[in-house]
Amino acid sequence: MFFNLLQLTGGVLLSGAYVPQITQIIRTKSVEDLNFKTFLFVFIGILFMEVYAVNLYANGSGLMFLITNTMSLILSGMMAGLIFKYKED
Repeated sequence: MFFNLLQLTGGVLLSGAYVPQITQIIRTKSVEDLNFKTFLFVFIGILFMEVYAVNLYANGSGLMFLITNTMSLILSGMMAGLIFKYKED
C-alpha cells in the first residue's frame, strides 16, 4: 500500500507539472520557445508505457501506474496538440 501511495503521489506531481504550461499556452496562445518534436517524443514514450500499464493492470497489479500514466498521456498529448496548433511556421 505504501508503494502504491508513492506511485500515485509521484505520478500526480509529474502529471500536474504540465498544467501551468498548458494554462499559459491557452492564455497567451504562444508556444514560441517550445519544441513540438520534444513533446511528440514524450507523448509517444508515454503511449508505450501506457500499453505496459494496461498489461500490468490486466495481470492484477499496477492500477496506480495506469492512473498516473493515463494522466500523463492526456496532458502530454494536450501539450503536443497546443504546440502544433499555435506554432508559427
